[in-house]
Amino acid sequence: MLNKKLKVLTLAAVTFAFSAEAMATEWNVSLWGKRRAFTEHVEKLAELVSEKTNGEFTLNISYGGLSKNKENLDGISIGAFEMAQFCAGYHRDKNPTITVMELPFLGVENLDQEAAIAKAVYAHPAVKKDLARWNATILMPTPMPQYNLAGVGAAPSTLADFEGMRVRATGGVGKAMKAVGGVPTSMTATEVYNALESGVVTGVAFAPHAHMAFRTVDIAEWWTTNLNPGTVNCPVVANTDALEALSDDHRDALMSSLDEAVTYYIANYNGKTMDAWGPKLDEKGIARVTFTDAELAKFKETVAGPAKDAWIKDMSAKGIPAQELYDLVAGMVAK
Repeated sequence: MLNKKLKVLTLAAVTFAFSAEAMATEWNVSLWGKRRAFTEHVEKLAELVSEKTNGEFTLNISYGGLSKNKENLDGISIGAFEMAQFCAGYHRDKNPTITVMELPFLGVENLDQEAAIAKAVYAHPAVKKDLARWNATILMPTPMPQYNLAGVGAAPSTLADFEGMRVRATGGVGKAMKAVGGVPTSMTATEVYNALESGVVTGVAFAPHAHMAFRTVDIAEWWTTNLNPGTVNCPVVANTDALEALSDDHRDALMSSLDEAVTYYIANYNGKTMDAWGPKLDEKGIARVTFTDAELAKFKETVAGPAKDAWIKDMSAKGIPAQELYDLVAGMVAK
C-alpha cells in the first residue's frame, strides 16, 4: 500500500514538473555593444515581463553573442532568435518604409514626440507589410535625440568646412553630410572608435549616449552643439511566429509592458544620460562648436527639401505610399 502511494506521489510530482517546464518560455534577444541608454527599454521590458509572469517568461539579452547588428533583421526572419533591435540605416533596402523617420531636419523636438511619431509610423499598414517580409513585428521604438558630431582636427565653423570631411554617418544624417560636401561613411557603432583613432574618419555623428558608450569622447577634440541634422530609427522587433506562439498570458505580459518600458527609457535618457553629457565634455576638454542661425538656415535649405523630395520619389517608384508616410510624420511634428 505504501509503495503504491509513493508511486502515485512520484507520478504527480513528475507531471507537475513537466507542466511547469512546459509553461516556461525563454526568448533570446539580440542586441550589440554593451548595456547603455540605448538598450534600457529592452532591459526594463525583460524585468517587467519576468515580474508579471513570476519568472515563467524570460528574455535572455545578449550583447553581440547572437548576431552582428547589421544581421539582426535577417536573424529575426529565420527565427534564429525571438527579439532584436536594429537600425533602419544599416540596411535601408530591407526596411524602406521606416526610413522616413531618418530624413534630415524633420523638426522633432524631444524624445516623447519622437516616440509618438515612431509608433504612428509603425502602425501604418505599409510599414507592417514591409516588416512582414522579414517575419517581424515591431514592438517598440528607440527614441533618440538629434545627432551631432564629435571629431578631431580643425573644428568646423561653417558649412564650407565640411567639404571633404570624412564622417561616420548613416541614414538621413549621412545624406545631410553629403549634401554639404562631406564624405559619409557607414559603419557599425562598434567600429567607430578605431576608425576615428586611425584617421579613417575625422568626425562621428552619434547621439550623446553613443559618444560615451563607444568612447569617441575619449579622443574627440570638438563637438557640434546645435547642428541637429537628424537621427536614426532603431526599433525593437519580435519574430512574428514566436509572438503568435506565446500563451495569451505571456503575450499580454509582453505587450502590456511596452509603453512602460519606453516611458522608463525616456526618463532615463533625459535624466541620467543628458545630465552626464555636459560634465563629460568638460572632463575631456572637448571644445563646443555652435553654428550661427544663418549657417543653420543655409544647412536646412541645402539639405532638407532635396532629401525629402528624393525620398518620396524613390520610395513611390517602389510602390510605397511615401507621400502619405511623410505627411503623417510632418503633420505630427507640426501639431
